[in-house]
Amino acid sequence: MYEEYFGMKNLPFTRDVPANRLYESSSMADALGRLCYAADRQLFVVVTADSGCGKSTLIRKFSAALPSESYILLYLSDSKLTPRWFYKGMLDQLGVESRYYRGDAKRQLQKEIEIIRGVRRKKVVCVLDEAHLLERETIEEFRFLLNYNFDSMSPMALVLVGQSELWDKLKLQRYAAVRQRIDINCVLPHLERYETEQYIKSHLAYSECPQQEIFTERAIDDIYKETTGIPRLINRFCEKSLMYAAQQQKRLIDEHIVRYVAENEMLSGV
Repeated sequence: MYEEYFGMKNLPFTRDVPANRLYESSSMADALGRLCYAADRQLFVVVTADSGCGKSTLIRKFSAALPSESYILLYLSDSKLTPRWFYKGMLDQLGVESRYYRGDAKRQLQKEIEIIRGVRRKKVVCVLDEAHLLERETIEEFRFLLNYNFDSMSPMALVLVGQSELWDKLKLQRYAAVRQRIDINCVLPHLERYETEQYIKSHLAYSECPQQEIFTERAIDDIYKETTGIPRLINRFCEKSLMYAAQQQKRLIDEHIVRYVAENEMLSGV
C-alpha cells in the first residue's frame, strides 16, 4: 500500500480525516462563521455548492464547532422527505414518538422545542441535506414551520444544504414566500490554484509523511486543471497518483504520473 511506501501514519485523502484536520479555505471559514452566527441567532440559511465542493465538510466542521451544552443538532438527509416525515425525523432524533397527522406532529415539535429552549436552555439547529431534491410541498412547509408566535421569533435554526440547483429552484416565483424568509445564503466555490496546493499540503501534513514535498509544482498544476478545484476530485487524483507512484517505486509525483492517472485511472470520474 502507498502509505507504507511513503511512511504515512494516516491516510491523507479519505473521507474519515478528522473535522479539525480538514483543509479550510477562506470561503469555507467564512461560511462556517456565518453558520455559527445563524445557529446563535436561530436563522434560516441556505448553503449551495457544486457536487464535491465541500458541503459535507462544512457540515462536519459546523457540527464539531457547536458546543453540545448549548445546542442540539438535528440532521436529516432524505430526497423523498414529505412534511410528515420531516417532522417525524426531527422528533425521532429528539427521542419523541411522532403523532401521525402533520399538523399534530408540527405542534408536537414546537412544544418539544419550547421545552428545550425554556427548560434545558439549549438551541435547536436542524440541518437538511440534499435539499435540492426536495419536493414543492416540503419546501413550502418551511415557511409554516418558521412562522411561529405571530412571526416574532424563530423556533430553531434551519439550514438547507444542496447542490447549486437548489438556489435556482428557490428563485422560482412559487417559492417567493420561502425565499423572503432566508436570512443567509452561503455559496462554496471551487478552490483556486493556490488553494488546491494548500489543500494537498494540508492533507499530507495530516498523514505525518516524512517526505512532505511529494507532488511537484507541475503535478499540482495538472491536478488543478483536471479537477477545476473540486476537493472530491482532488482527493481521487492524489490517492490514485500515490498508488501509481508506489507501484512504480517513484518518490516524487510529477506531471507525467498525473497525466497517466488522468488518462487511465479516472475514466469514470472526471
